[in-house]
Amino acid sequence: MAGHSDNDLGLPEFDSPVKIAIVIAPYYTKISEAQLGSARGVLETAGAAHETIEVPGSLEIPSAIALAHRKSNFDGFVALGCVIRGRTSHYDVVVNQSAEGIMLLGLQGAAIGNGIITVDNMEQAEERADPERLDTAGGAAVAALHLVALARRFGKSSKPVGFGANDILLAGKTPDADTA
Repeated sequence: MAGHSDNDLGLPEFDSPVKIAIVIAPYYTKISEAQLGSARGVLETAGAAHETIEVPGSLEIPSAIALAHRKSNFDGFVALGCVIRGRTSHYDVVVNQSAEGIMLLGLQGAAIGNGIITVDNMEQAEERADPERLDTAGGAAVAALHLVALARRFGKSSKPVGFGANDILLAGKTPDADTA
């Protein structure tokens, strides 16, 4: 998760345009407006084009990012939402599953800044959404931009991920040898 740090990496610079999708679950209007304002401000300062995609809840954020990552031309994503602890275990499910979904997408190559606020009460949420205080959304936008810059630095992947490998080698076999 981005934000909450004294370490200011600044904003990366890009030679070609950057397009970012902000995927937000606008459950708490006041929090969402602060998050969107901060993330958009960071992206505009960096010269990145952006589009906002709204989803019903934080559990839908990874699915929306997965769809957009596979079917669109976004360079990166900023995940925004707010989950406040309630009296049931639903909080734990939403927090853990949304974070895991975002992490799995990142491991598959999606450049995602995670700005989903997970807190015990509204006061904590307001502090994390406030651009003058903890600014989780601004930090998530910065993180997404840095991951886009890193992906561009490494270039397009020529290696398949997972079971998509072209050559299947059995234990003890090499491409140049017929025996173990």
